[in-house]
Amino acid sequence: MTKIAVFGAGTWGIALARLLAANGRDVTVWSAIPAELKSLSTTHRHPNLPGMELPAAMHYTADIAEACTGRDILLFAVPSPFVRATAKKAAPHIPEGQLIVDVAKGVEDKTLMTMSEIIEDELAKAGRKARVVALSGPTHAEEVARDMPTAIVAASADEDAAKTVQKVFTTPAFRVYTNDDRRGTELGGAVKNVMAIATGVADGLGFGMNARAALITRGLAEITRLAMALGASQQTMMGLSGMGDLILTCTGALSRNRQVGLKLAEGKSVEAILAELGHVAEGVPTAREVLTMAERLEVDMPITAAVCGLLYQGN
Repeated sequence: MTKIAVFGAGTWGIALARLLAANGRDVTVWSAIPAELKSLSTTHRHPNLPGMELPAAMHYTADIAEACTGRDILLFAVPSPFVRATAKKAAPHIPEGQLIVDVAKGVEDKTLMTMSEIIEDELAKAGRKARVVALSGPTHAEEVARDMPTAIVAASADEDAAKTVQKVFTTPAFRVYTNDDRRGTELGGAVKNVMAIATGVADGLGFGMNARAALITRGLAEITRLAMALGASQQTMMGLSGMGDLILTCTGALSRNRQVGLKLAEGKSVEAILAELGHVAEGVPTAREVLTMAERLEVDMPITAAVCGLLYQGN
């Protein structure tokens, strides 16, 4: 039986943990918040995933060394601002050559690293290497938790690692494709959140479907320019982790970043919006980081610049 540890007890981590456990995997969930673990282990439910029941066979631990020991796969599902801290804490306990899957989406402030690069960086500091796969695509946790049809991408230059993830995660309702463009896959997943904020603002202001279509299309052009400047493939941007994820996040009612845009259009402050959401909206910090990256590379990203103006300059 494949043994998997999931780092993070948010909606995405728990939706995937349930999917894996229901598919016959031995799943342990780690969280730095003991109250989360107690609630999950006693109720077998997540408060933000209505209608989903967790298999009784799932395990829970607040001991990160235990979570890292004897696992075939480590799944990083903590919000992007906490990926480095979690990787640093886990690194001394992660075996050489460990297969790691990251599902967090974003770009780190200052270093401008993607999430998988952060994990590799912290492991290198501990004198270790791992096989890191990015798992990304058009997915809402709420739908995955109900076994609604979903397609996603496992990306890694290590073909065997990507195919292993494909085999382990695939279910009749959850189809996993593979590619070797991890950077492009991660950038598509990160920058689409910025475009979703822009689309939410346009929709909230009543600009109509023409404006929405224009923003999504030109947003894809911005993401593609940036990705290609960083050595990613244009073809990746036309696939699930590029165009697919962008369409979902810009139009889906469950999109947190779209909700940020809608509430900005109502004149609410960013602080008030985030407090009201009660969830991480990763496009908020990502917008500034992506714009910094674009300016360094001299890549034109006017939609991203406009979103940053709304979020950080009040215009």
